[in-house]
Amino acid sequence: MPNHTREQWGSRSGFLLAAIGSAVGLGNIWRFPAEAYKNGGGAFLLPYLIALLTAGLPLLILEYGVGRKYRKSPPLAFRRLTRPAESIGWWQVAICFVIAAYYSVILAWALRYAGFSFGKDWGSKPDEFFAGEFLKTGEPGMPTQWVGGVFWPMVVIWLVVLVILWLGVRRGIELANRVFIPMLVLFFGALVVRALTLDGASKGLDAFFSPEWSALGEGSVWVAAYGQIFFSLSIGFGIMVTYASYLGRKADLSGSALVAGFANSSFEILAGIGVFATLGFMAQANGVGVGEVVGGGPGLAFVTFPTVISEMPMGELFGVLFFVSLAIAGLTSLISIVQVVVSSVQDRLNLSRSTAVLSVTGALAVVSLAIFPTDVGLPVLDAADHFINAYGIVLAALVFLLVVGWGVRKLPAFQEHVNETSAVRLGTWWRVCLGVITPVGLGWMLFDSLRGEFEENYEGYSTSFLIWTGWSVAIGAILVGVLLALVSSRKPVATDDTNIDADDAADGASSGAGAGGQGQVSKRRES
Repeated sequence: MPNHTREQWGSRSGFLLAAIGSAVGLGNIWRFPAEAYKNGGGAFLLPYLIALLTAGLPLLILEYGVGRKYRKSPPLAFRRLTRPAESIGWWQVAICFVIAAYYSVILAWALRYAGFSFGKDWGSKPDEFFAGEFLKTGEPGMPTQWVGGVFWPMVVIWLVVLVILWLGVRRGIELANRVFIPMLVLFFGALVVRALTLDGASKGLDAFFSPEWSALGEGSVWVAAYGQIFFSLSIGFGIMVTYASYLGRKADLSGSALVAGFANSSFEILAGIGVFATLGFMAQANGVGVGEVVGGGPGLAFVTFPTVISEMPMGELFGVLFFVSLAIAGLTSLISIVQVVVSSVQDRLNLSRSTAVLSVTGALAVVSLAIFPTDVGLPVLDAADHFINAYGIVLAALVFLLVVGWGVRKLPAFQEHVNETSAVRLGTWWRVCLGVITPVGLGWMLFDSLRGEFEENYEGYSTSFLIWTGWSVAIGAILVGVLLALVSSRKPVATDDTNIDADDAADGASSGAGAGGQGQVSKRRES
């Protein structure tokens, strides 16, 4: 089969905008404000910052290093570390496939609600409209009817994703983010300014920023902080490895990670300000405390905000700004998630980009359109999202860190690799964070989640429903990763970068010198 030269970003700013676009997503807008409020308000920012510095940025830099060094998608990049690690890469690809399948339906909801905002079509009871008239949600189980109002916007979403990915990394993903990220900042900035002028905005901001210092003594608050950083930075499921694989050899990695990480966190705080200023208005208008109107997830976006929009002056404009911002933030993230699958398939099978894009987006569109625009789409999404995040992304990242840090002992080699071209040099703290602090944090998050899982069923769903929509999805992703790695190991691996082997050999010598020879792994060319 023909070999294909790997694409590259047009500029550092193009890569940064794409990385920021991937990180800034739905979780920034509807997850962070609620997490901060219920975990100490302003005091939550302290563990959040510590989590960013000790887990988020170090892991982001490592993923940049792996991607840039090996210039491959996760499965083949991890294979270069040690052959068994290829299964971790395919595991992350399976996770991305699952997330992309349900992520698209949320964007469809946002598009429809942007249209609903003009006439406030949700009426006086947005909660009943969202679950009932709009989604026609029934009892968790097998689907019984289609929801055309969700199906057709999803078709549009998948066509947009197809076109952008078809155009490639530079002409598609980079160009799209150059348009979408400024639009997102403009629209959401206007929304925040409008929210701050509402009566009761100060009441909401007080609730958001007032610190409860006693909360810092609770382990759950620290778990929440690490969880938020982890989920919001798009780390742990192959996206940043993939994006960094399109970087040039001299790209600044640690500096780029700092820019992307702090840009993402700044947007989260901006989202918190906008959301809580709005909730403050709602609380004052209804004569209740802010705590009584705080929520997170789809409920915040598609129930609470429509309620506010119906009550506020110029609510139509506010609604359009909010839901268009939600759709843009979600679209840039969805593009990055699908790109992981496209790149992995393209690298492994040595396909042309057009063939890989058509195959992957076609398969994803079929799966997502068959499940989520139905009367069980909402509960299936809820369960799948919970389990694939808690027992997919977190566990895959933990295994990856244990392999790199303690299995093949490559952290010193990657530290040296990053420092060669980066303005901000890494020191011992970076290895300590990735070798000790982050694995301990991830392990505790898993333990805490599992403990809660066995105490009571998630959201009160039946055990059978959670088995086939939650546990089977999380465990299935692991099995798919192992199976694809086994199948892949029987086929030759094509490479478009002859410098990889020289880099491997140099790193192997470095690792051996720094870790008593335990960093040595096989470096022979796979062809």
